[in-house]
Amino acid sequence: QVQLVESGGGLVQPGGSLTLSCAVSGSIANFDRMTWYRQAPGKQRDIVAIISSRGVTLYADAVRGRFAISTDHAQNALYLQMNGLKPEDSAVYYCKAERVGVAEYWGQGTQVTVSA
Repeated sequence: QVQLVESGGGLVQPGGSLTLSCAVSGSIANFDRMTWYRQAPGKQRDIVAIISSRGVTLYADAVRGRFAISTDHAQNALYLQMNGLKPEDSAVYYCKAERVGVAEYWGQGTQVTVSA
């Protein structure tokens, strides 16, 4: 069974930066795409950023230009570099690894709080 474990969340002031990590128990080369989601209290879980197995990236409008998604195949890890953080970025962030049409695997989430 594939396991994903997020880390790197925490409390940061507005304008600050955080890097989230998602460690995968297995080769990330096995997945078609990997995605960061976030969910704020009382809201739906939304896509933040996607990276395909070919390295193509997509970003939600709210984070484009501030966040960067990347992978490290040697470490079997997914990252989300977050800069210029805003209070509205506060949420639980989840990573997902997916074989399209076959299976998907989720992490347990990591809390990001942006507050002065």
